[in-house]
Parts: sequence; structure tokens; C-alpha cells
Amino acid sequence: MTATSDTLSASPPSLRQHRSFVLYWCARTATNGAYMMQAVAVGWQIYDLTGSALDLGLVGLVQFVPYVLLALVVGQIADRYDRRLVVRICQIVKALAAAALAVGTLGGWLNRDAFLAILFVTGTARTFEIPTMHALVPGLVPAAMLPRAIAASSTATQTAIIGGPALGGLLYAFGPATVYVICTLTFIAAAIVISLVRLTLPPLEKKPVTLESLFAGFAYLRSKPILLGAMSLDLFAMLLGSVTALLPIVARDILHTGPWGLGLLRSAPAIGALAVSITLAHSAFRGRIGAILFTAMVAFSLSIIVFALSTSLPLSIVALACYGAADAVSVVIRHSLVQTRTPNDMLGRVMAINSMFTGTSGTLGEFRAGAVAAAFGAFAAVLAGGIGALAIVLLWMGLFRDLVRVDTIEAPRDSS
Repeated sequence: MTATSDTLSASPPSLRQHRSFVLYWCARTATNGAYMMQAVAVGWQIYDLTGSALDLGLVGLVQFVPYVLLALVVGQIADRYDRRLVVRICQIVKALAAAALAVGTLGGWLNRDAFLAILFVTGTARTFEIPTMHALVPGLVPAAMLPRAIAASSTATQTAIIGGPALGGLLYAFGPATVYVICTLTFIAAAIVISLVRLTLPPLEKKPVTLESLFAGFAYLRSKPILLGAMSLDLFAMLLGSVTALLPIVARDILHTGPWGLGLLRSAPAIGALAVSITLAHSAFRGRIGAILFTAMVAFSLSIIVFALSTSLPLSIVALACYGAADAVSVVIRHSLVQTRTPNDMLGRVMAINSMFTGTSGTLGEFRAGAVAAAFGAFAAVLAGGIGALAIVLLWMGLFRDLVRVDTIEAPRDSS
């Protein structure tokens, strides 16, 4: 029996036998779940306050700005300091921001501008947290188990995305402040749990910061067209295909449902993604990785088009589940390629660029969706996004032929 064919419950080896990985999984589930609960409450509260699709887009925009401004700094921090400490600090900052949302709601002074300022702080913390969290994984399990660990890590995110929005929607019935207080406590708990993680890799060496080291991640990716192609595909497909910001509008104005329905819509992509991630945590892809990646991205684009055309809550949920399943395939393949082909002492910088790409695609994509919806309506914004994402996938198949031909995730680190 090999590490790549073993299941989570099999013994030996088993991911559950690695205590630090289990703790990491719990911390990641908790922090992502709290963030998604907060997102549901913020989206509904802002739309109820202003009734503006553009304001929903601005929620994404203010959380996108830190990804661009701080990408180089984040990579240096993740490659020079204890990554567990960086993650702990991020949890504390997010807890303080969530507490501010609760106090502002109870005090009645939380207007649109205050919302955006607090969310900018949250976005800054997540800018440091996300790539650092990903860079921790290679130090938690043996190298042979890394692809399955990445897939299992994805189940943490998807479990949180399923439970977080649904729970946030239900708790909103007791008021948004209730949601924010619970988020505050959960972020604090995540900070405590991550402090218990132990790494197997040696401490990172604090090399002098030079102009060359600042841009080393970009230079590395330029020399690896497979990694660059996978990361840029996600950037542009998600930039056009993001629908999250419009879910409050779709829920209320098209599907005629309430906060509970919005919570189900927010959870639906994670239902499909969780099913895929669990499968991949048990058994990794064995061949034709590039073909699988592009097939998944075509399915991703088509699911957006179906969602745009739907006027039924059940059909919309199914379409979003397919959307999430296809995206999960892309995420697992992309992260596995990056983490198996990047040296640990540069992984923070490369993952920071990856997070900048995904952060740009997600948050700026939400702004794009909100701006287009404000001008032409939610239906046009979603439909155009699905068609545009499909066009990007077809274009990338021609531009990155080496990526299409990739056969296996496991490859020498100096492979392009």
C-alpha cells in the first residue's frame, strides 16, 4: 500500500495519525467557517441598509486591495518568520474586526463606510493568513502524502463554507451582532489551536531582504510555465466567473427567498467541492492532470451559465454545487503542482503570488459582478461572466499547451 493510494481512515499511513495536521485542519475549518458566517451577515446587512448592488461589489473591492498592495511583503514574512506565529496574529486581527462589527451594530453607528473600513482590516489579515496557511502544509506530513494532505486541507475549507453560511443565515434571525460575536470567539479559538501545531521542517533561514529576493517568486514562476499557466487560468476564469457578491440579489429579487435561502446558496458550491475534495483526499489523480484541469474549468463555466438562466432555488443550488465541484478540482491540482514543485524556502513567496491571483480573481471579480449588475442587472452580469470564463479556458488551452499535456502531479522540483 502506498501513501498516494491510502485512504484517510486507513492505517498505516493515515493523515489522522499526524496530530499536527489534524490540529491544522481544525483551525482552518474554524477560521474559514467564521469568515463565511461573517460574510453572510455582512452581505445581507449591507444590502438591507443600502439596497445597492454596487455596495455589495465594494465589499469585495476593499478586501481585494490588500492582496495587491502587500503581496511582496506577505511572501517575505511567510519565508522569514515562524508561519504559525503569522497565522495566530491574523486570527487575533480578524477577531478584533469581528468584535468591531458587533459593537457597531449594537451601537447603531455601523454605516456603509464603517463596514468597508473594518472589512479592509479583515482583508489585510487574510492577505497574510491565506498563503501562510497553505505554506504550512509541507511541514505537517511526509512528502509522499502531500497531494492527499492538500486535498484534505481543501475539505476543511469546504466544510466551513457549507456550515458557515448556513449557520450564519440561521443565526442572523437573532440579529447580525450575534453572528459577529460568535465569529470573534471562533477566530480566537483558531489562534489557540494553531499554536499547538508542530512542524517537521527545519526553521526558516532569515536571509537578507534584497530587491532580488522580493521578486524571486515572480522570477521562479516565469521559469515554470506550467505553474504560471495554472495560476493565471484561475485568475482570469474566476475574475469573470465570480457570482458570490450577487447572491443576496439573486436570493431576494430572482428566487424570492430570505436569509436562510441565501445561506443555502452560499453553501451550495462547497457541497460539490467537499465531495470532490474528500474523494481526492482518499485517492489522488493518477494521470492526464492537464486534461482533467481544463475539463473541470469548462464544467465550471457551463455551471455559471445554468445558474444565470435559473429561476428555481433547487436548480440554482445544483448549478452552484457543480460550480464548486469543478473549482475544487482546479484548486487541488493547482496547489499540488505548486507545492510539489517549489522549494520550501521560496514557498511563502510563491504562495503569496498565488493568493494575490486568487484574491484578485475573487474579490475583484465580486466588484466586477456588482458593477455590471448595477448597470445591466444581475442576470446579465452572471451570464456574461459564464460566457467570458469559457472563452478564457479555451484561450488558455492554446497559450499553455505544456499545461494541457501534464500527466502527473508528482514531478521533480526543477520540472517546468
